[in-house]
Amino acid sequence: LARLPLEKSEMACTGKGLRLRAPKPAAPKPAGHGALGGRRDAAVARAIKPATYTPKMVTLGESDLVVPEICLGTMTWGQQNTEAEAHEQLSYALDCGVNFMDAAEMYPVPGKEETQGLTEKYIGTWLKTQRREDLVIASKVAGKSDRMTYLRENGVVRVTKADIQEGVDKILQRLGTDYIDLLQIHWPDRYVSLFGAKQYDEALAWESVPFEEQLEGLKDVIDAGKVRHIGVSNETSFGVMEFIRASEQLGLPRMISIQNSYSLITRGPFETNLSEVCSKSNCNVGLLAYS
Repeated sequence: LARLPLEKSEMACTGKGLRLRAPKPAAPKPAGHGALGGRRDAAVARAIKPATYTPKMVTLGESDLVVPEICLGTMTWGQQNTEAEAHEQLSYALDCGVNFMDAAEMYPVPGKEETQGLTEKYIGTWLKTQRREDLVIASKVAGKSDRMTYLRENGVVRVTKADIQEGVDKILQRLGTDYIDLLQIHWPDRYVSLFGAKQYDEALAWESVPFEEQLEGLKDVIDAGKVRHIGVSNETSFGVMEFIRASEQLGLPRMISIQNSYSLITRGPFETNLSEVCSKSNCNVGLLAYS
């Protein structure tokens, strides 16, 4: 694993996740969470033989989706990294056995209207020369946002049935494929203390889209053959449990993964309660760790 040139990577696992770091001399310039390097000469990548790494395979949650323990992040493609660099990183990852990649409709970051969607478009142009069935592609629809109004035709970004449908259709168009292996809700529709915010304050809560409606919207895109599996991101124990409860009670699709911050310096939020909720004996939701 130390020979894989990952400065920042995601680990897909059914329990705890660890951030893998390669020795800096072998690492290309970081290209965002989970991304292989940036502007290093191609010879650097060729000097590290992909054959030296064989990824461990894991199954996400209660599903038949088997993925390598490392997922290729993509969030700076179109902002800090060019299309050619994105293609080079994708090809190198695939040569190393990493066929799992994670994008989002709002990427690249920082989110801007003029660059939004470029990440998925770059993946789409690379896909034209690949066997789609050999790849696992994850993406995300945005949670509630008052800033990124450009994501929706009506300028309102929530996680309603209509939002999910529009978001998925646009993701598929940019990727140039007819299905997404794993669709995640990027952050909750409801008020949650996230991204460095202070402790939870009930007074700040707003009326959110019910968990049941969100799952019904996700069921619609699954039934249409546009999505295979679903997951959450930047979610809390309460959110995971409510989604699982609604799934079990109403026979709706089940969340199989959670993509949350977890690293050697950010351990508490997952280890103190989410690990119990997501364990195989409870909700059985696989962790996709980012830092």
